Amino acid sequence: MKRYFCKTLFLGWLFLFGAGVVYAQADNLGAVGSALRNGSSRELSQYLAPTVEIGFDGDKQGYNATQAEIVIKDFFAKTPPSSFDFIHQGESKEGIQYAIGRYTGRNGTYRVFVKLKPSRGAPLIDTLDFTKE
Repeated sequence: MKRYFCKTLFLGWLFLFGAGVVYAQADNLGAVGSALRNGSSRELSQYLAPTVEIGFDGDKQGYNATQAEIVIKDFFAKTPPSSFDFIHQGESKEGIQYAIGRYTGRNGTYRVFVKLKPSRGAPLIDTLDFTKE
């Protein structure tokens, strides 16, 4: 009886911990979406990996997190958002999250690809790509 109780308790804790990790990952993606919706490079910078690949219409470059924040801030200044929504989300077998969204700004609509890689226990933005539709 004691053995059954210990196994049940262990599996319960494992389930709760696993659900918490999945929720935390989904929460990061939600926060990224919120930052894009608000046009806030400061909010978005909290979720940037130490090095980030940022692309605009196929022109991709790698930046450190500080440079990436400045590039994103400039984009938001030139094209402030009127709306942003994720239209598709997924995760690879390796735990790499990705999402595709639609960013509508003053200068048009962009398809946005976001890739988050696990880093120090929390997924961080590895790739951010804006393609004008």
